[in-house]
Amino acid sequence: MAWYLTAARYSSAAVLAGALLVLSLPAQVSAQAIPGQIYGAAGRPIYQLAERSAAPQPAAPQLSEAQSGEHPLMPVLRWAYSGIGNVEKLQDYSATLVKRERIGGKLGDNQYMFVKIRQKPFSVYIYFLSPPDLRGQEVIYLQGQNNGNLLAHTVGLKDKLVGTVQLKPDGVIAMRGNRYPLTEIGILNLIRRLVEVGEQDVKYGECNVKFYRGAKINNRVCTCIEVVHPVPRRNFLFHLARIFVDDELNLPIRYESYDWPKEPGGPPELIEEYTYLNLKLNNGFTDADFDVRNPNYRFH
Repeated sequence: MAWYLTAARYSSAAVLAGALLVLSLPAQVSAQAIPGQIYGAAGRPIYQLAERSAAPQPAAPQLSEAQSGEHPLMPVLRWAYSGIGNVEKLQDYSATLVKRERIGGKLGDNQYMFVKIRQKPFSVYIYFLSPPDLRGQEVIYLQGQNNGNLLAHTVGLKDKLVGTVQLKPDGVIAMRGNRYPLTEIGILNLIRRLVEVGEQDVKYGECNVKFYRGAKINNRVCTCIEVVHPVPRRNFLFHLARIFVDDELNLPIRYESYDWPKEPGGPPELIEEYTYLNLKLNNGFTDADFDVRNPNYRFH
C-alpha cells in the first residue's frame, strides 16, 4: 500500500531539506530523459530552469552565492539554519503533493495526494488523488495517539471487508512501495535533513553548487539550488540534486535527486522527486482535521 509522501531521512533529499473538497487534479507530471524539465498536459512545462545569467541577480530571501574560500554548500546551510526557525513558526499547511520514487531499482509512477500537516502536535491527513487504483485512500497520523500507529483505509472491496486499520509507520505494510516512513513527511523535516547531510558534505570537496533565478514550479517563481558531485564517492548520496525555493514564501516546494549514469555519457538516473503544489499556510486546522470521525472523511 502506498500511504504517504515524505522528505528523506539521511537521503539526498536532505541536501538541498476540507480534504475531499479538492476540485481538480493538476496535470500529470512526468520526468523526461533530460532532467531539468517536467511537462504536464499538452506538453506545457510544469517547471523549467532559467538560463544562468553572468550578471548578478537579486537572490531569493536568505539565499546567496558562496563567499570566497568557503565550501559551495555553505550558502545552502546558512539558508537552512535560518529557515528552521521560520518553518517552526508555521501553524499548519496544506498542499497537493506529487511523489515519484525508485524502489528496488524500479522507478514508480507519479502519485498525487492532498495533504494537511499540522506542526504541533505533529499531525498528518492524506487523501490520494491518483493513480486511479489509489484514489480515495486516506491516512491519518497524530503524534502521541493510537499507540504511535497511523490509521488508514483502502478503497473498493478491500475497504468494505477490512475498513480502517492501524499500521506502524515503519512497518512492512506501511512501507510497501515507499522509501521513507510517514513520520518523516513535511517541509520542516526536509530542512532539518538538509542541515544534517549538508554538515557532512561540507567536510569533502568535489561539490559544485549553482543558483538558478527565475525557475518556475506551477507558475510559482523560485530559485533553484543545483548540487552536483561529479565523481561517485562512498560519502556522497547522489550525483545531482535540485531544490526549488519559492521566492515569495522562502520555502522549498520541490526536490529531486539523481544517481550517477549507469554508462559513461549516459543520463543520470532519477532516484526520487517530491513537489508541493498549491501550498496554503496557516489554515487553522484543529483536531477534527485529523480525526477519523470527521464527516468529510470516509473512514469506517
